[in-house]
Amino acid sequence: MRRPIVIVSACRQAVGVHQCHTAQVKYVDAVVRGADCAPLILPALGEATDFDAVLAAADGIMLTGSPSNLHPSHYAQDLRDPGLPQDPARDATTLPLIRAALERGIPLIAVCRGFQEINVALGGSLHQAVQEVQGMLDHREDKHAALDAQYGPAHSVALTPGGRLSTMLGGAATIDVNSLHGQGIARLAPGLVVEAVAEDGLVEAFSVAGAGFALGVQWHPEWRITDNADAMRMFAAFGQACRAYQSTT
Repeated sequence: MRRPIVIVSACRQAVGVHQCHTAQVKYVDAVVRGADCAPLILPALGEATDFDAVLAAADGIMLTGSPSNLHPSHYAQDLRDPGLPQDPARDATTLPLIRAALERGIPLIAVCRGFQEINVALGGSLHQAVQEVQGMLDHREDKHAALDAQYGPAHSVALTPGGRLSTMLGGAATIDVNSLHGQGIARLAPGLVVEAVAEDGLVEAFSVAGAGFALGVQWHPEWRITDNADAMRMFAAFGQACRAYQSTT
């Protein structure tokens, strides 16, 4: 049997003077090394995307992180900080992709921006600046630090007892995670089940109720994935779900 094909969301951004569709190597590596699947990068084409063709080829979908943020018009807010990067082409690609994939039961794993995309696609909202919300911590990384420091453990999250993520991680009650985000969940979308929360109560992981496999995390498990046993377990479970889906198509 061939390896399952995992669609990996791309961003649209300038590289030099040219606009490019980009997906960071660490996300592709997570699909290959963690899930043992074959990645296929999906350009951020927006409405020009042939979603039926993409989903017909997909055995799984990975929604990546990104320097950009979802435009707040998708959750009925005005943009607070125009200086923050936006990617409307990606918004127009991933939001309908999420809804269509869930309708088909395609396994889904999402990281950081991808985690926020699922919440918004299903009717939730975001804090545009978590650090400005009373009672919340500053979840942003030190951009002047080395990458290993930026992606190093920043805080712990408490896993929901008996939840899907805790079970996936051998019944763990807490794990240490990195933290590289300025935005986060404000209103959790209907149908999402909390799988982990940070010390300040911010939702850091969820699953989709009734889905075979649909997991989102706010942190970055893909960073040096083979050195992170928890991340390897998460992506191994995702890969197993992709193989199970493949066997039904």
